Amino acid sequence: MNARLLIVDRDAHYREWLRNHLGVLFPDGMVTAMDEREFETRLESFTRQEFHLIMFVAHFGYSPEDPHSEGLERLRLLRDRPDFPAVMAVAEDGNELTAVRALQLGAIDYLPKRLVNPDRLRTAVKLALRRVELDTPQPAEPAEEASDAADAARSLRDPIPGYSIRKTIGESEKAMVYLAGSEKRAEDVALKVTKSEVEEADNQQALAREYAALSALNNPSIVSIYDYGTNAGREFLAMEYFPRGDLKGRLLRGILEADALRYLEQIARGLQVVHEAGILHRDLKPPNLMLRENDTLVLIDFGLARSVEGAPNSTRTGVLRGSPYYMSPEQALGEDLDGRTDLYSLGILFYEMVTGRKPYTGLSAIDVLQQHVTAPVPQLPHSHVHLQALLEGLIAKSRDDRFANAAQAIEAIAGMRALRRTGSRR
Repeated sequence: MNARLLIVDRDAHYREWLRNHLGVLFPDGMVTAMDEREFETRLESFTRQEFHLIMFVAHFGYSPEDPHSEGLERLRLLRDRPDFPAVMAVAEDGNELTAVRALQLGAIDYLPKRLVNPDRLRTAVKLALRRVELDTPQPAEPAEEASDAADAARSLRDPIPGYSIRKTIGESEKAMVYLAGSEKRAEDVALKVTKSEVEEADNQQALAREYAALSALNNPSIVSIYDYGTNAGREFLAMEYFPRGDLKGRLLRGILEADALRYLEQIARGLQVVHEAGILHRDLKPPNLMLRENDTLVLIDFGLARSVEGAPNSTRTGVLRGSPYYMSPEQALGEDLDGRTDLYSLGILFYEMVTGRKPYTGLSAIDVLQQHVTAPVPQLPHSHVHLQALLEGLIAKSRDDRFANAAQAIEAIAGMRALRRTGSRR
C-alpha cells in the first residue's frame, strides 16, 4: 500500500516531527500535515479515497463524559460517516477509560502522546494500515480513464476556466497536481492547485512565489511555466507536462554509469542557472527531476525555493523542510544555507543513481538526519571507485570541502565524462 496519511495537530513542531518520521517509514507514500483550523474547513471533503489514515492529536480528557474532550467529541461526530478515513487517536492526556471510549467511538487505535516514539509509531501505523487494507474492498479491474477524470474533478471541486481535468498525477502536503487539457495552448499541461485557502501570511500565495521563481529561470534545464492565477480562493499553476515521468521511476530500472554522469551534469547545469539567479532549490530529490522525451532531466517544484539572502530566516524557524534522505548537514542543523546545500543533495542523488540505493537510511527521520551530520562519507563499490573523488566533492560533511559552486562541479563532472569517452580512468 502506498500509504496516504494525514496528521492533524495544533502544534506545528510536533506535526513536523510526525511528518518527517512517517515520511521515512513510507518513502513511497504521501504524508500531509495540517492544523485543526484547516482540518475543520476541509472536513466534509475527506474520504477513504483521499487518505487511508488520519492521526488526530488532541485533548481526550480523563473521563468519557468530559464535555471538554475535543478528541472524543470529534470521534462522536465522525462515527456515522462510513466513507471517512480511519482515525488514530493520539491523546495529549487521557487514561484507560478515555482510551476504551475512543475505540468504542470508532478510533482504529489510541496512543498516549507521551509514549509515542519512533518504534511505537512505526508499529502502530503499520498495524493500522494493515487493518485498513483488509477492510477496503479491492476493485475488480483498473479504473477507466473517464473514472479517473471524474475522481480528479471531484477532488478539485471548483473547475478552473480554460482547463479540462484528465486525472490526478501527483500530490504534496499543500497541493494537488492534475493532468489537464489547456484550451489556450491546445495541449496537455500539469496543473498544480492548492488544496485549501490559507490565510496565514507565511503561506499566502505559495504558488505565486513558485511562479515568480520559475518565471525568472527561463532555461531548458528548468520546467516551463505557462500560467498562474486564483480560482475560488485557491491558487493554480500551469506548467510543462512530462509523460515519461520522474527520476524516481527511472531509478527503478537501474542506471548505467555513463547515464548517471550525464544526468548528474544536466542537474548541475540546472542548479547553476538557479544559483546564478540568487535562488536555492532546497528540495532536490528524484520526484523533483522530470524526464523529457529526449532523456534530459528537468528541475521542477520550487515550492521550497528561497533567495540566497532569505535562506537563513527560512531555516531557523524550528521546522525542517525537505526530504531527510537528501538534506545537507547544515540544513539538518538549521544553519545558514548557500548553494553548496543543493550540491550536497546532488551528491546523494549521484550515489543513488550509481548504486541503486540511498547512502543513509534509518528507522526515523532523526536517524537519517543524524547520519548526514556524523556518519562517514559513503564509499562507492569497487567497480565505481574511480568516481569516489567526484562524489566527495559533492557530499563532504563540511561545505568548505565541497565544490565551491555548481560551475566547479560541472567542470569536474565534464572531466570525468571525457576520461570515460577516451577509455581512461584515474
